[in-house]
Amino acid sequence: MTNSCQHCSKKIPISKVFCSPMCKENYFQKIAISVPKPFVKKLYFFCTEEEKSYEIKTFAKRHNWHEELVIEKVEELFQEYYKCG
Repeated sequence: MTNSCQHCSKKIPISKVFCSPMCKENYFQKIAISVPKPFVKKLYFFCTEEEKSYEIKTFAKRHNWHEELVIEKVEELFQEYYKCG
């Protein structure tokens, strides 16, 4: 039997939850990332792509989070907040 990694969905043995320590760290860090709704709105409605990239980069650096995870979280929240209808 196989299971899938909680973070990347890679197939793994049933006895494991994550495929690697990096996936485990990323999974829990992504859960901890908190992005305010007004920040998400600002990024998608008032910023150009360059400004959006810069804002995410500085936000991630300020909170000591991985930039890729912040980008994923912001995209998820945008879908949740503004694309649900």
